[in-house]
Amino acid sequence: MRLDGKVAIVTGAGSGFGRGIADAFAREGARLVVADIDGMRARDVADGIGPHAIAVAADVSQGADVTAMVGAAVRAFGGLDILVNNAGITHKNQSLMTVSEDEFDRIYAVNVKSIYLTTLAAVPELEKRGGGSIVNTASTAGVRPRPGLTWYNGSKGAVIALTKSMAAELAPLNIRVNAINPVIGETGLLEEFMGLPDTAENRARFIAGIPLGRMSTPADIANAAVFLADPASSFITGLAIEVDGGRCI
Repeated sequence: MRLDGKVAIVTGAGSGFGRGIADAFAREGARLVVADIDGMRARDVADGIGPHAIAVAADVSQGADVTAMVGAAVRAFGGLDILVNNAGITHKNQSLMTVSEDEFDRIYAVNVKSIYLTTLAAVPELEKRGGGSIVNTASTAGVRPRPGLTWYNGSKGAVIALTKSMAAELAPLNIRVNAINPVIGETGLLEEFMGLPDTAENRARFIAGIPLGRMSTPADIANAAVFLADPASSFITGLAIEVDGGRCI
């Protein structure tokens, strides 16, 4: 198993991409902290995985919650090897002029500030293990932004820039930092991204821009996350890998 004996935290793991990543890590032998703002969802996922997973309710925009999350991993499993910063939110696809200040602040708190907070809490624990892997969920929106999601696009552009800078700065500690850029996917945020009801016709409008002819799935993103967490990718850092069916070509 590719992650046998590794200890991982996956944020936003109660559903969507995060749940897919948590399930894939468990199949590869990792011991897991399943973290989500919705504690019931986190427990459902952890229970489904079994005794090598624990659930933690955490708002990743809050420093106390993040510190407690990392502490839970150390207490339960003795350390930390992998951190997946997957939790994220968006605003509904709309004019950049109509997104409220509260929405803007929350997007940047969850999508960007959370990486600052998890870095402060997790890096000392990764260093104790002689290094590790951090994987950030960014987006194709940070590479090829489109109208209607401007402020969300900016937050994901920040994630990509942070990933590269973190990779350069943390390399002497043998801590690798990479990102995954999904294209629009089959998750609970789909209608927010589309700004339209989830119908076959509306899906077709978005799929038309994806050369491989479909949206991303949790399994697609999980496969990339396993690769980036796997010691087999030990010489890869600072990469933002596009898992997008060719969207960014």
